[in-house]
Amino acid sequence: MSNRDTLFSAPIDKLGDWTFDERVAEVFPDMIQRSVPGYSSIISMIGMLTERFVQPASNIYDLGCSLGAATLSIRRNIAHDGCRIIAVDNSPAMVERCRRHLSAFKANTPVEVIEADIRHIEIKNASLVVLNFTLQFLEPEDRQQLLNNIYQGLRPGGALVLSEKLSFEDQTIGDLLFDMHHDFKRANGYSELEISQKRSMLENVMLTDSIEAHQRRLRLAGFAHSGLWFQCFNFASLVALKPEETA
Repeated sequence: MSNRDTLFSAPIDKLGDWTFDERVAEVFPDMIQRSVPGYSSIISMIGMLTERFVQPASNIYDLGCSLGAATLSIRRNIAHDGCRIIAVDNSPAMVERCRRHLSAFKANTPVEVIEADIRHIEIKNASLVVLNFTLQFLEPEDRQQLLNNIYQGLRPGGALVLSEKLSFEDQTIGDLLFDMHHDFKRANGYSELEISQKRSMLENVMLTDSIEAHQRRLRLAGFAHSGLWFQCFNFASLVALKPEETA
């Protein structure tokens, strides 16, 4: 049973910027279920995409792995020999819990959990790369280079899964989906104080893009095909494909 997220239930004098520290790691499973609509579906479907795209003797990367939910879903669905999962996060608290979490489940596919900045990880021999609500925490000027690195490190026929909170070029739709997400959090037991304090802490740290901006970046990186496969309110997941080599 995960600990309940009550981090923002009392007024906080000095709201600093958001950080994935020990306190957040402690309540993260509850926080993400109550804050991100469709999160469980995305994690399950990453398993289905694993079945479809992972190639024998290849690497699979979970970049910004947090507690390892996507890594576990990937590992459960690998049917090939010689594969290796590399799970990366820059939060010591998340990495420590991720290692503990993964070691509780036995599996054939080895997982290497690395505490590092994903911008400095070499992507190579990859058949699947997952960025599950991670890119939004990078400086906007660093996002294109990361996607370029991922494309270069993917095998032909490989795939990138990119899940993000979205902004919208149509302000009216953006406002509607923002309000619906607010209702979702309220329905999951968060108070107005909790919602507003968390939003204040995130506003300098989580800078969101539109679907169009994501797809422009993916095209620039080399992905000829990308599309939205999941959306609930202002949360979405895209899949981008590296073409098979043609003779």
